[in-house]
Amino acid sequence: MAALVAGAIFGAGLALSGMADPQRVRAFLDIFGAWDPTLAFVMGGALVPMALAWTVQRRLARPVFADGFALPATRGIDAPLVVGAMLFGIGWGLSGLCPGPAIAGLALAPAQAGIAVVAMIAGMALHRLTRR
Repeated sequence: MAALVAGAIFGAGLALSGMADPQRVRAFLDIFGAWDPTLAFVMGGALVPMALAWTVQRRLARPVFADGFALPATRGIDAPLVVGAMLFGIGWGLSGLCPGPAIAGLALAPAQAGIAVVAMIAGMALHRLTRR
């Protein structure tokens, strides 16, 4: 239930901020053209609650709605991380959608977002096949 509520709040935030609009994202990435800094403010607005969440998490023995924390192990920067980050950035730049807005976009512009979601699923499947 907590994940459903968090997802609904996240999706509403994407829709209200306009971040599910690929044109706004492309305008943010167009630093030498008609640059739109709106996404920088959205990102900055996400940093504050996340910093608070990490601070609170360090003080908790366990999460409120789970038996334990499921935190990923910290690893160094390696080739798979760099390649994955590059592919993520290329996909984001081409489609104007990162995963959250792509899923939200299925309700707003299903044809355009559908292409991005299918590409994400294909990328995840390719990753699973090549990591074994």
